[in-house]
Amino acid sequence: MKFFKSIISAFAMYSRIPVPKIKWCEENRRYALGFFPFVGAVSGLLIILWYCISNKFNINTVLFSAVCTAIPIIVTGGIHMDGFCDVIDAKSSYGNKEKRLEIMSDPHIGAFAVIYSIIYFVIQTGLFSEIKSLKAAAICGFTFVLSRTLSGFAAVILKNAKGDGSLYSFTEASQKKSVIVILAAIFVVCSSVVLFINYVIGSVVIAVGIMTFFAYKRFAYKNFGGITGDLEGYFLQICELVMLITTVITPLIWGKIKCIL
Repeated sequence: MKFFKSIISAFAMYSRIPVPKIKWCEENRRYALGFFPFVGAVSGLLIILWYCISNKFNINTVLFSAVCTAIPIIVTGGIHMDGFCDVIDAKSSYGNKEKRLEIMSDPHIGAFAVIYSIIYFVIQTGLFSEIKSLKAAAICGFTFVLSRTLSGFAAVILKNAKGDGSLYSFTEASQKKSVIVILAAIFVVCSSVVLFINYVIGSVVIAVGIMTFFAYKRFAYKNFGGITGDLEGYFLQICELVMLITTVITPLIWGKIKCIL
């Protein structure tokens, strides 16, 4: 029952999927971050399902890729993109750490956030248009889970910059050792499946995801003195995009390498 309530808490916080109402307390959030990747699994499954439908009914590439871009936003309600926008505005201010943290707390959106969001969605839509096989769609789907396991690790391992906020309330309520074990198990299972689907693409996707994690740690510590909920959203959006780029680009590069060999 305690795990079930933590799963509900994860979906209540990080998605717009209707879930049963439970008491919002530390006990029910204890393992929520460990089940955060389950929200990504919903996005991933919907994208795989949409690929199958599009392939069966010969839906054009533009519509297919546009819906793929919309699916994660619809599932999450845009909570992570909101963090992405806040971080872009804060980083673009060129202020000190305190000023950047203050800007991230501002509910208004700035010009730089709008510009970079448009660029993000244009690139993401273009990349989805290059998903030409069920295997590629499956790997893409699993990246939504893998990215959230890395985000979960960051939440419980890395230093919090503020000591308050929604992320802090989740991490403080967490049984961190248990959460790390849950996340590690999910990461290993998903990585194994991705490697089974395609060893080459899977290896590069996993490696790039881990490198993005460490780049995020350096970025957060240098510019903000630690992580926040907004920075976690920023990381998740960047990680998803980088993994999608890797899924699309790796077969092209690998094909060229095989031709040379």
